[in-house]
Amino acid sequence: MTTRPAGNEFNLGVKFGNAAVAGITGVTINFPVDLCKTRLQNAETGPNGEKIYKSLLDCAKKTYKAEGFFGMYRGWAVNTLLITPEKCIKLGLNDLFCHHFGGKDGTLQWYGRLSAGGLAGACQIIVTTPMELLKIQLQDAGRSGVALNADGTVAKKTALGISKQLYAERGFLGLYKGFRPTFLRDVIFSTVYFPLVSYLNDWMIKMLGHKENEKKIYVSFSSAFISGAVASLSVNPFDVVKTRLQTLTKGKNEKTYAGITDCFRKIYMTEGWTAFYKGGTSRIIAIAILFGVAQTVYWLEPVEHTIKLYTKYRS
Repeated sequence: MTTRPAGNEFNLGVKFGNAAVAGITGVTINFPVDLCKTRLQNAETGPNGEKIYKSLLDCAKKTYKAEGFFGMYRGWAVNTLLITPEKCIKLGLNDLFCHHFGGKDGTLQWYGRLSAGGLAGACQIIVTTPMELLKIQLQDAGRSGVALNADGTVAKKTALGISKQLYAERGFLGLYKGFRPTFLRDVIFSTVYFPLVSYLNDWMIKMLGHKENEKKIYVSFSSAFISGAVASLSVNPFDVVKTRLQTLTKGKNEKTYAGITDCFRKIYMTEGWTAFYKGGTSRIIAIAILFGVAQTVYWLEPVEHTIKLYTKYRS
């Protein structure tokens, strides 16, 4: 059982502002790890067991050597642009649903937390699906054997160019390729993450002897980091399938998939069940850092405090 502030005071606009700042901060700090995660998940094992990347660190080294510092942020701009509404929906609507599901005295039962998280995850896929689709094409562009020019340099891709190509070939719905696995991943993730981060934060505050509802940065980061890691691990197979389905430019001898079931089947038959956790360590690290930073910033309520300071200054 957890509680929320009693009463009817709830400003969704301010919550969205806090979430936007949180999302941009989190994705900027975390982006190089996320890029390496995407490339690890897409890198299929060769016929003789050879691997393009040995580990997250090996991928980072090779990417930096081939593409430089800015190559580590390939796809950052579009991801930052779209992460703002995505985090607004995820964090803001979760709080909104919790506010409405809570009792008159502010009490929120565990099933209210589950429902709020699941609904927030379902709502966010409106933005998440095209965001992930574009981000994956940009992040994957430098992978060995994929999207290279004749001279061996990385072919330049832009979010606008990819969007135009998708629209011309598949119409508006082309931007929603991979919608189903994205839905499964995001709903399950949010259903696990939000109740867990709330519980861990409340528990750690109590165990460390702090006052109830007191905000401590290290507690916020730790609870969100752990919750993000657990939720990420629980949905990693869906994320691998989503990434494979949303990768439009295939390397030499790489497989194509007819849908979720076909993708699951082919991955299992040719690469084994461990392939569903390919890039799992890097994804857990990436998501844990992202949510550790984003959730901490969100709970610090930067926009709310800025408004209060401005109002105080004006008066």
